Amino acid sequence: MHTLKGMTLAALAGIMIGGCSLKDAETAKAELAVETLEQPAETPPVAVIFTPGKTNDFEFESNGLTLSGIIDVPRVEIKGMIIIVHSYGETNVREWYSHRDIRKQFLDMGIATVQWDKPGLGRSEGTFDINQSVYESGQEVVDAAAYLRQVGAPGADKIGLWGGSRAGWIAPIALSKDKDLEFWISISGTTQEDNFTYLLLSNLPYEGATQEQVAVYEQEWRAGCNIFRNGGSFDDYQQATEVLRANEYILSMRGPWPTRAQYEENQKQCQDSNCQRTHEETCDYIWILDFDEMLSSLDVDVLALFGEKDLSINWRKVRTLYEDTIGQNSNATLRIKAFADADHALNKTETGSMREMRKNWELIEQPRIEGYYDVQTEWLQEFVLDEK
Repeated sequence: MHTLKGMTLAALAGIMIGGCSLKDAETAKAELAVETLEQPAETPPVAVIFTPGKTNDFEFESNGLTLSGIIDVPRVEIKGMIIIVHSYGETNVREWYSHRDIRKQFLDMGIATVQWDKPGLGRSEGTFDINQSVYESGQEVVDAAAYLRQVGAPGADKIGLWGGSRAGWIAPIALSKDKDLEFWISISGTTQEDNFTYLLLSNLPYEGATQEQVAVYEQEWRAGCNIFRNGGSFDDYQQATEVLRANEYILSMRGPWPTRAQYEENQKQCQDSNCQRTHEETCDYIWILDFDEMLSSLDVDVLALFGEKDLSINWRKVRTLYEDTIGQNSNATLRIKAFADADHALNKTETGSMREMRKNWELIEQPRIEGYYDVQTEWLQEFVLDEK
């Protein structure tokens, strides 16, 4: 079942898409300055300033809160704008120099970039909630785009979205609400359900489990879900998941197993809604009902990138979903690129495991897979900037 612990784990899987470790922010600051991006002053300006060649502060209203962000304005001719949609976890777009590597690529092409801190983080109002509704996050994108057009921000006449992991839910929501958003670059996108079960079970072989043990854990996970969804008793659930619940790694990742009272309350909530929000086989939370219909309705150009060693999402399932929805829309275009030796963050990897990904979190520069930047800039030139 969907848990806060699972959400935190997904945050770990998605955080490195940002491309800068928190530990080395000062070093990143020095390097970023060389790349022509200058951070805004400590005190935000009262008015919106769009200074070419600099990172400018801005604020906008969404969901009853004032959110604070930054706009990178190119020195060269401005040809469009990309809103960076965050993945899981906390943000601090100024101090962490978030997504600085891809921002530099876009700026060199004449594309302004925009991002802001989630509610309760950085200079944004509110209280941070890692379980924030993806619909609220999608509304933030819609409200930001509307504001940027209203104030005539550089490049706001041609806005697209870029984002990884959790952004795979948020971007389609925003695109379905704001038909003036023109394109989407999806990094390690998502199916309709949460990725926790796939991530947990896929990483077991790299946490000491044999293939035979993994098969048992998978069988018991699905058996437990079947009992839960179909009204089975707590005792039956306990018996069916005995080996699974004894695994220390699973316990550390998932968090405490439900008590009898918690199990019965969760089961009642599920049955009251016909379990629409729980996946039939895994009991993962379903973020967007009728997600396939939403994707099918997007009349935009889409670039979807995947890592073939991604153990955080079932990238093959996502690829098929995109092909069967966006790919069948005559008013949309879809280009997919899967990198053979890339992980969830599209870094070069041997295993794709969370254990290996954690090692990269200490690095200033992420070991991006070869072609990561080129495939995005070339696609933008062809489909967005019309520079064939």
